[in-house]
Amino acid sequence: MMNNISTLNVKLHKEIIGVITLLDGDRSIFAFSQDYIDNQNRNTLSLSFKDEFGGLLDDQPSTGVTLRPFFSNLLPEGELRRYVAERAGVKQVRELYLLWALGQDLPGAITIEPIDGEAWPKASSDETIEEREKRKNQALKFSLAGVQLKFSGLRNEGKNGGLTIPINGVGGSWIAKLPAANFEAVPENEFSFMHIAKQIGINVPEIDLINLSDIQNLPKGLGLLRGEKAFVIKRFDRAEHEKIHIEDFAQVFGVYPDKKYEKASYRNIATVLGIETSQQDVSEFIRRLVFSALIGNDDMHLKNWSLIYYDKKNASLSPAYDLLSTVCFLSSEMAALKYARTKKMAELNLDELSYLADKAMLPKKMVLDSAKETVSNFMQVWAKEKTNLFLPKESIKKVDAHIKTLALLNEV
Repeated sequence: MMNNISTLNVKLHKEIIGVITLLDGDRSIFAFSQDYIDNQNRNTLSLSFKDEFGGLLDDQPSTGVTLRPFFSNLLPEGELRRYVAERAGVKQVRELYLLWALGQDLPGAITIEPIDGEAWPKASSDETIEEREKRKNQALKFSLAGVQLKFSGLRNEGKNGGLTIPINGVGGSWIAKLPAANFEAVPENEFSFMHIAKQIGINVPEIDLINLSDIQNLPKGLGLLRGEKAFVIKRFDRAEHEKIHIEDFAQVFGVYPDKKYEKASYRNIATVLGIETSQQDVSEFIRRLVFSALIGNDDMHLKNWSLIYYDKKNASLSPAYDLLSTVCFLSSEMAALKYARTKKMAELNLDELSYLADKAMLPKKMVLDSAKETVSNFMQVWAKEKTNLFLPKESIKKVDAHIKTLALLNEV
């Protein structure tokens, strides 16, 4: 790899707000531009860069091959990271180069560009210009956070409603989530429970379930995919001719992706929402929290909750995503994070929610009313819809068995 100092521009809403500089010894450092520091009406990059008084934390330490948590969380994890790094010819542990390769189409309104525009990181000191150009052209230049295989694409017009993944890997206002290699019918599961969530009033983007055969330009070399369907969801960080800024709660709390289950609780998330967003957003958070417990979703970690900046400055809770029933695949009693005192889904009751409300300084009546309403609405919709969904009978049985263990159900 290149050993000389290289600099990447960090753009927010198309304006340069800082730079990431590669230093000797595989270290890097991020620094805000002076214009961004001086602008008292600046657009928000992340709550993690705000101090306790709302000012900007502009003194950032250097890091090694891993970038600062905000930037590290823009990158994919696991198998998806391995795949895109391989396509780009970049070592997956060297995050600055991976960010460089994927920086044109990141989550939110962030863009990363080398200062000399078309430059591309070298794979080795003796790599030819032709070899580097070939590697650049085959790279998928969008980044979607998470571990599941998924791609950004454009929705096709016509009756099949398929998806086209752009050949150059940039652009697309929909995400296609592919079947898993280790579990059956994951797309069908997510579509079904996102549909139920929408039915009970949770803010869910436009979704669909399509055939894999209706996805054009699906990249090769994806390995085993157990299924013929893909779950597709409209990107809420994309609007016509514009990107909308978002950040997940791993970014908010400055937590690296591998610590997304450890470093904060739902009470912590609720506290931030109570300070930074509206009461409607807090109520929506409680709806999703209770809904996830009801369906047996043990994977609502920090990266599965996000803030969105519709006006570029003020935070709102983003639309919902990744709402699926994990107990259909693996038996589990624990939520991804602690609620306030417990992680057991069965122990999420009105008293636990009251305690959470007190500690997060939220209106207790609003929290409890939102929880009760969610339970009532869910039980009605579930009873009516569960046999009409894309769910195997065995999955329905597992969810029904899980529901019977919940204290909250008995109380409401």
